[in-house]
Amino acid sequence: MTPPGTWATVRDRAERARRTLRRAGLGADRLVRRAWHRWRASLQLRVITSTLVAGIVAVGVLGGYLSDQIRDGLFEERLTQVLQESARSTQRAQESFDSAVASTGTEIDGLFRQTVGALQLGGSSDQVVLRRSPGATPPVFVNDYSSSPDAGLSRLVTDDLRRAVQGSSEQHWVSVAIPREDGGVVPGLVVASAVTAPAVGQYELYFLYSLAPEQQTLSLVQRVLGFGALGLLLLLGGMTFLVTRQAVQPVRTAARVAERLADGHLAERMVVKGVDEMATLARSFNEMAESLQDQIRRMEDLSHLQRRFVSDVSHELRTPLTTVRMAAEVIHAARAELDPAASRSAELLTAQLDRFEDLLADLLEISRFDAGAAMLDAESRDVRDVVLNAVEHAVPLAERRGVWLSVELPPKPVIADVDPRRVERVLRNLLVNAIEHADGRPVEVWLGADQRALAVAVRDHGVGMTPEEVEHVFDRFWRADPARARTTGGTGLGLAISIEDAHLHGGWLEAWGRPGEGACFRLTLPRRAGITLVSSPVPLVPPDTQGSSVAVSYASHEGRPDLDPTSVPDLDRLEAR
Repeated sequence: MTPPGTWATVRDRAERARRTLRRAGLGADRLVRRAWHRWRASLQLRVITSTLVAGIVAVGVLGGYLSDQIRDGLFEERLTQVLQESARSTQRAQESFDSAVASTGTEIDGLFRQTVGALQLGGSSDQVVLRRSPGATPPVFVNDYSSSPDAGLSRLVTDDLRRAVQGSSEQHWVSVAIPREDGGVVPGLVVASAVTAPAVGQYELYFLYSLAPEQQTLSLVQRVLGFGALGLLLLLGGMTFLVTRQAVQPVRTAARVAERLADGHLAERMVVKGVDEMATLARSFNEMAESLQDQIRRMEDLSHLQRRFVSDVSHELRTPLTTVRMAAEVIHAARAELDPAASRSAELLTAQLDRFEDLLADLLEISRFDAGAAMLDAESRDVRDVVLNAVEHAVPLAERRGVWLSVELPPKPVIADVDPRRVERVLRNLLVNAIEHADGRPVEVWLGADQRALAVAVRDHGVGMTPEEVEHVFDRFWRADPARARTTGGTGLGLAISIEDAHLHGGWLEAWGRPGEGACFRLTLPRRAGITLVSSPVPLVPPDTQGSSVAVSYASHEGRPDLDPTSVPDLDRLEAR
């Protein structure tokens, strides 16, 4: 009876064996993938591998052809010698029988033994056998004679060979495998002829020849060919390695120098050696690098001059603008005493001065971003308050444009390290653009967060944007419709500044649009400094554009341990009309 724990032990061992095999399979799969990647990534390795494969095929085909030719040549030569020798031996045996006067069984027996022994001593055969043909009628004690007590040749003579030699005056031969004492075999030949003995009739004469010397010669030649092929392949691989290294090394050097140039190290150059094609490549590469460095330097100087010009002009315009502002305020305050045309002109002057001041402020901000002088004044804040401040700033504009403004916020605080002024400026720009392009339809704002990031989406249902327009929406002074007037006084730099503010936080500012279905802008920021964003807690494409019957929501609840999904309907909502 099997002990109770035996089956459990067997199962445990089987499970361990299965896990071991699985780990071995995974390890082999990783090794194969690593080797494949290494092979694809190295031109030198591919050339060496291809050359060696082609060399192995060529050497294999040539070696096989030479081996076959040598084998056939050795066999044909030995066969010719064997047939000539066996023919002479057969002729001597027949002459001996023809000249003999033996008539009794004892005399015939002695004649056969003497003839077989003489044939064995006079030739190179391993064994000679004289066998009675079925039609012969010798005395009962006269049968088969062999030069060796071993009956190996008798076992090698087949019935087909015996039938072929009986009644034939020609020689017949077959290739045989001669067994050895150690269990192996050596190739051999059996040659058969018919002879006529005195007073008894026809007998069959068989000669066994071993081809062991020829086999040894062939084995030696094959070993020499094998060692020669191995040496040739090693030489071919070494030569290919050296040649490809000379060709690939400058390319690798050029790739490293190009990477350094791409990283901004414009002084990197290749070392020029010799006057060959690789030296020409190095000189051409260095000339290209020098040309690029010169062009980049000129562009940097031009860009610096442009930034300096914008900054200087913006500062210089402040003084006359202040004077004009003072005069405009005096005129605007006295507009009630002016005629209607002058009063309207005073109002337009004040409005355009406000827009001019905003434009100067945006130009100064852009110049700070371009110069790399923009600084982030981050503090730990509840982003919900920042969103509400931006919405309150946009409420008067929404009332004037007849736009319903809806905001959804999480019930719990969303604390993050942000610069409130910059984040609020981004949201104000997004809200103003959404209200301006909403065409009287609702604008929705929602905030979502997870453990790593927060996101604010602003969605309108107005004219929308095409994919081509989305690609340029953050360009400076770009407008989807050049004929569309900026009735809200935009400067054309709001979104360009907004995306710079997002990048300064280490975040994203993305846009989606579809003609006739509106647009959606999403601001995604890390909750702590140093966090690298990999995803956003708020979808960029609104769910209502994908056939969903659910109203626009701020995010999925996955990854939100601080947010209870059952509390979503109780989100704080601020609506303005």
